[in-house]
Amino acid sequence: VERLSQRRIDPVTGERYHTTFRPAPTPEIQARLRQNPRDKEENIEMCVESYYRNIKELEDFYEDAFYVNADQDPFAVFEFIESCIIKPLPCKK
Repeated sequence: VERLSQRRIDPVTGERYHTTFRPAPTPEIQARLRQNPRDKEENIEMCVESYYRNIKELEDFYEDAFYVNADQDPFAVFEFIESCIIKPLPCKK
C-alpha cells in the first residue's frame, strides 16, 4: 500500500516519481506532481481486500497452477515456468 500510494506523475513531462524512492529533483517539479486517483490509499486497500476475498476460489478453480518465486533472475524464472509447463517427451523402449 505504501509503495503504490506514494507514486506521482508530472503532468507536464509525463515523468513518474515516488515520494520516498524517487522524489522529484526540484521544488518546482514537486509542486506540480499529481496522484492518480487509483493510487489513493483507500482504493488500494479495497483492491487488496478484494484479492484476499477471491483468492481461495481462484486457487480451487486453477488447481493445477504452480507457484513461481519471481524475485530472482528472469532466466531462472523462465526455466522454472518452462519446466512446469513442458512435459518430458515419451521415449521408445
